[in-house]
Amino acid sequence: MTRKPLIAGNWKMHKLLADAVSTALELKSLVANVTHCDIAIAPVFVHLKTLAERLEGSNIKIAAQNCSTETKHSAHTGEVAADMLKDIGVSYVIIGHSERRQYYCETDEMVNKKIKAALAAGLKAIVCVGETLSEREEGKLFEVVGRQLKFGLEGLTKNDMERIIIAYEPVWAIGTGKTATPDQAQQMHEFIRKNLAETHGIETAESTKILYGGSVKPENIKDLMEEPDIDGALVGGASLEASSFAQIINYR
Repeated sequence: MTRKPLIAGNWKMHKLLADAVSTALELKSLVANVTHCDIAIAPVFVHLKTLAERLEGSNIKIAAQNCSTETKHSAHTGEVAADMLKDIGVSYVIIGHSERRQYYCETDEMVNKKIKAALAAGLKAIVCVGETLSEREEGKLFEVVGRQLKFGLEGLTKNDMERIIIAYEPVWAIGTGKTATPDQAQQMHEFIRKNLAETHGIETAESTKILYGGSVKPENIKDLMEEPDIDGALVGGASLEASSFAQIINYR
């Protein structure tokens, strides 16, 4: 089965509005003719609507970096509901990023609630999984990722899974300059696909996109994308400059 790749840029907590708009418009011109993959950028919450408007009609979609577990508009100070994101032109939402898990105490159960909230609002969910360096060194990498998949995707139907994208991000490779080798990445991506086949069926496993994230750069994207179970990338630092992100998008 052919899976169209997705290259998504996670801008994290970077860029004031003018810089965000400038970068987005420069990227728009650099990738205007790209058809071989889907493209998304994830700016901070306060820039989502502006960038969605400036990129409307282009081949670049907007992703949010997080959403609330709650679906009702109610007393949840500081939270943003998934349907609010959909309402302003957002297409994807990143859920369960390791920084959210590590610094904001997000559990697998919270990730599951956020996924269901995102799907109920009509968004596609980019669900992050990955092990720490100590977990890898202790040989627990498959146990950890298997648990994150089990509880994160619990209760999702076959139809739900059509709007799920998995992003494997080894925590030890995020922002460190270290990258999993193509073989290491493929080994985990293959495990994830087999896991999905066991829990949600072979058809779902074959159709689900699995992205790699963790110090992705123009220099390593081509080798990563040659692996059979790697269907794109969730890019951090290298997505902050339009030129380097465009090189990643034009990996072929």
